[in-house]
Amino acid sequence: MLGTILHAPGDVRCVHLPEPEILAPTDAIIRLSASCVCGSDLWPYRGLQDIGAPMAMGHEYCGVVLEIGAAVKNVKVGDFVVGSFVLSDNSCPHCKHGFQSSCEQRAFMTGAQAQIARIPLADGTLVATPTHPDEDLIPSLLAVSDVLGTGWYAADAARVQAGSTVVVVGDGAVGLMGVLAAKQKGAERIIIMSRHKTRQDLALDYGATDIVSERGDDGVTRIKALTQRIGADAVLECVGTQQSMTQALQVARPGSMIGYVGVPHGVQFDGANLFFTQVGMLGGPAPVRRFLPHLMDLVLSRKINPGKVFDLELPLQDVAEGYKAMDERRAIKTLLRV
Repeated sequence: MLGTILHAPGDVRCVHLPEPEILAPTDAIIRLSASCVCGSDLWPYRGLQDIGAPMAMGHEYCGVVLEIGAAVKNVKVGDFVVGSFVLSDNSCPHCKHGFQSSCEQRAFMTGAQAQIARIPLADGTLVATPTHPDEDLIPSLLAVSDVLGTGWYAADAARVQAGSTVVVVGDGAVGLMGVLAAKQKGAERIIIMSRHKTRQDLALDYGATDIVSERGDDGVTRIKALTQRIGADAVLECVGTQQSMTQALQVARPGSMIGYVGVPHGVQFDGANLFFTQVGMLGGPAPVRRFLPHLMDLVLSRKINPGKVFDLELPLQDVAEGYKAMDERRAIKTLLRV
């Protein structure tokens, strides 16, 4: 089969690999209907995260079950399934509290930028659709696996509710999904910080009401002006840099919440500043499995279309171009047809 291997920074290749096999009775094997490149894949691609050795890439996936282990009961061969980028048993105490991304058996999916993939902990990770979906819904169901689930978690963690004023820091795919989520949760005003026209247009399509192109202190000043100097009821931090986190804290009103889902790189906090800011924070890797059934229903009923976030579609063989296009910001998110 064909799969994607990152050999070194900037060196990602589609190569022939052995097909995965059942290794544990809780495994399933699926044939992917589509995969994609995630913004977090760019960290090792850019050399900002040490890989040590060549690594199989890809953690977003949907497809058809080819084989199941002896202990798998919730999905069967032939089912179309969507799974979270975090593998979980969905039965430990943390899972039962809705934090499957902190499962006691937690592992992170790899090797999904491929034609076939092994899914450990299949019963707790995969959710099947009632029937095979229409082809045009595949991109949106793929988005549920991570990018939509992560944006939704950011809005959930920030306690977005009807009538809220929301600020989204970051106009990447996750930030755009945060806009969609905030709109679905009834936010009255959604302000996204964005400098890029194509991303601004998609944000407006998903429900953003205001665009702030300024950064740093200028961006904070602009948002304070838009909110009558109060700040936002909820802030979605979807980048993970020191600047983005600082901006999130500065535009949040006292008593508000920040949902932070950008993987942090070099982020540090000042304890006294946090103390006097009086802002709550909740984030981390998104417990996508908690939201999977609801988000899949929204997609299948065509109430949302997160698949529009894929603005570049390539065959798996051209995965290197998909990475390059996202690295150069020529694409928001690359869909890979397998």
